[in-house]
Amino acid sequence: MNIHKSSFGKTETDVQIDLYKLTNDLGMKVGIITYGSIVASIEVPDREGNVEDIVLGFDQLEGYLKGNSPHFGGIIGRYANRIKKGQFKINGVEYHLTVNDGPNHLHGGFRGFDRVVWNAESFETEDVVGVKLHYLSHDGEEGYPGDLSCMITYSLTNDNALQMIYEATTNKPTPVNLTNHTYFNLASQSAGSVLNHELFVMADTYTPVDKNMIPVGDIRSVKNTPLDFTKPRKIGERIDKMDKGYDHNLVLAKGDEKLDLAARVWEPTSGRAMEIHTTEPGVQFYTGNYLDGSVVGKDSTRYQPHGGFCLEMQHFPDSPNQSKFPSTILNEGDKYTQFTLFKFYTS
Repeated sequence: MNIHKSSFGKTETDVQIDLYKLTNDLGMKVGIITYGSIVASIEVPDREGNVEDIVLGFDQLEGYLKGNSPHFGGIIGRYANRIKKGQFKINGVEYHLTVNDGPNHLHGGFRGFDRVVWNAESFETEDVVGVKLHYLSHDGEEGYPGDLSCMITYSLTNDNALQMIYEATTNKPTPVNLTNHTYFNLASQSAGSVLNHELFVMADTYTPVDKNMIPVGDIRSVKNTPLDFTKPRKIGERIDKMDKGYDHNLVLAKGDEKLDLAARVWEPTSGRAMEIHTTEPGVQFYTGNYLDGSVVGKDSTRYQPHGGFCLEMQHFPDSPNQSKFPSTILNEGDKYTQFTLFKFYTS
């Protein structure tokens, strides 16, 4: 196992961005950059031993800096997903966030955590290599109350698992909902459509939304809907019944704060498979609906609609305004923690 640190370029303000390449004994490699705490690459073998990069992204920093980068691989915060009208109340005080998605606040605003520079420190043990990244979000950033100190720990193990540990503390009550926004294509990042992938999700309910993608407040069964992945199904099997594709929060059937199985994906051509375990109560399943060929990624690949899928482990959208949903308010003196694990294998 080893870690290799190199330069990944500089921001417009001349800040150095580093790339940490983690490699395990089986040859799996994971690239993490300090801009956005982004997962820039994941290289794993197929059933024949051929290694491919299976996450969408860019060869150079410039691609991530552009305004049209669709959050490839980044840590999303302070709040993943949407908050209605960018407004919420805590202890009777109303807060107003930046509005960047129609009438709503999305993925932390115009400058979310995937668009800031993180401080990083690598580490290595006998059977793990990794990197810890820290970012301090100041009171008032994008409208959020309180200073929020965040730590993301990426660890690569010798059984081809990528572990993500999220930690945060604050000096003032604030909503926190962190996730990772990696776009996967288990055939290869340049392979095109993911509609032939088979997906299983441990979720028999979901949170329906209104026309602005805000939850209406109740939780409904996925039975007899295209959102039913309680048995493995091809992603493309019923996608034509959805508006543009999938972009929905599924409620995971799991124990509170336990590291349980959330989803499993298999790509039949390569035989690559991915299993996700998480402590989070929900997962946003997204099929790259707004990729339109205008974004040119690695190896000059033009990413098309459904060229990648995201499984974002998270709390539910608009939770600060939804009393029936699990709370996302972090109070002073408490600690936010989340654990998510991605395990890769072939079948």
